[in-house]
This record gives sequence, structure tokens and C-alpha cells, in this order.
Amino acid sequence: MEIFLVEDSVPVRARLAAMLDAIPGARLIGEAADADTAIRDILATRPDVVVLDLGLAGSTSGFDVLRAVRPQAPEIDFYMLSNFAADPYRQLAERLGACQFFDKSCEFDVVRAVITQRAAGKQ
Repeated sequence: MEIFLVEDSVPVRARLAAMLDAIPGARLIGEAADADTAIRDILATRPDVVVLDLGLAGSTSGFDVLRAVRPQAPEIDFYMLSNFAADPYRQLAERLGACQFFDKSCEFDVVRAVITQRAAGKQ
């Protein structure tokens, strides 16, 4: 399973990359910190999964990435992360096609578990 990671915080991106790369059957194939780079590289690489932060570098968001990529590549599964995990954000992510939305401050283990299950073909 190929994974693309979109996260603007360098330390958080490094933590997520190490976590995702350690999942059996998963391979991190790209990273981006901003929406423009993410959109371009996701469409170029067509990963199976994108782990996507809500807040990105510049004046863009993970929602911009979802809006741009989902219509062109509906086969890609998006899992969103944010420190802003209030219901309106979760609901918008779902409407835009995200599979799940995680609270970055307390659900890293849940992200790992979900992606591990996905890599094992259980999801």
C-alpha cells in the first residue's frame, strides 16, 4: 500500500513518516507541506492512501487538497488529521470524501491502527 503524507509541521511530519514507514505492507512514497505541492504530487503518484493535515503552509488547507484531488482520483482514500477536530471540521471532511478525521493531539495511535488495518487488507 502506497501512502502520501501532507503535513506542514516538520517535526510532526517526521513523526508521522516514521510511524507510517514502520507499518508492514505500507510504503511512504511522498510528502508535501502545502496544498499546491500536495495536489500536484498526489495526482502524479496516485497513492492508495493520503494522510492529510487540515492546516497547511500558506493560506491553504487540507480541504483545498480534498476538493482538488477527489474529483480527479476518487479511488484514493484520504485520512485527515487536525488539532482542530470540532464537529464542523469533521463533517466537512466527510462531505468532501475523507474516510476518517483524527484529532492530532490525541489520536496518533488510532491513525496507526487504521492505516495498519488498511495495509493488511482489513478495511
